[in-house]
Amino acid sequence: MRAFELAREWPAPNTSICVIDRNGQSHTFGDTSRTSRIASVSKLLTAWAAHIAIEEGSTTLDAPVGQDGCTLAHLLAHAGGYSFDGELPIVSPERKRIYSNSGYDLITDHLETVTEILFSDYLNDAVFAPLGMTSSSLIGSGAKDVVSCVDDLIEFALELRNPRLISTDTARQAITTQFGELEGVVPGVGRFDPCNWGFGPEIHGAKHPHWMGTRNSASTFGHFGGTGSFIWHDPVANISCIALCRVEFDKWALHHWPQFFDALLDELASN
Repeated sequence: MRAFELAREWPAPNTSICVIDRNGQSHTFGDTSRTSRIASVSKLLTAWAAHIAIEEGSTTLDAPVGQDGCTLAHLLAHAGGYSFDGELPIVSPERKRIYSNSGYDLITDHLETVTEILFSDYLNDAVFAPLGMTSSSLIGSGAKDVVSCVDDLIEFALELRNPRLISTDTARQAITTQFGELEGVVPGVGRFDPCNWGFGPEIHGAKHPHWMGTRNSASTFGHFGGTGSFIWHDPVANISCIALCRVEFDKWALHHWPQFFDALLDELASN
């Protein structure tokens, strides 16, 4: 792909990328078997495990988790009122979109309680093993400590494109904005009103400037991580992109990533 030439300009010597085009063909750059911590992209995998637990009957979206009327649904959509890393809520649920690692730690604690399975084991049994993600594991918090590689995340991207682990209806709900048009902050990116989020995935919406590209549709969903990792799927273009960089997310990513995404969407649209 011509767009991969732009990736050579990133200040990340260990970059690995896969683009899945609208025909399902994969285009790769770098060593896609190299493993690293994927930081907050972990939240997508944790959310998927939560949806599986719901469909298995272990819990429900309305299950109380946390304080002040907070539910599993609130926490999945960062609408539970918990701060980034605080143990107590700072506002009531559904007031603001407050991105929260603490909320996702509450989710994993809840899943351990209702399934009676250590969450790292549940994540492996429910997500990694069925998808053949043999190089992936959880080494700490389900909010940020999954170790994986692009090859494994390709399998998860294919799940996002055509769900097999959860129903189509559940997947559709996961990628739909929840709790209305809440204002909020995407850490390291900016404040947005609305700050669209589903039950796990961030939704592009009208956010600008943003870590996704200007050519990404409003319905594009995914997540990025502080280690320079990202995954997204654009359902309008039917194109997905995954990358691991091992370089801290910073202004470099906000400069280079949107240019790369726009270039690859332009290139694949013309093919």
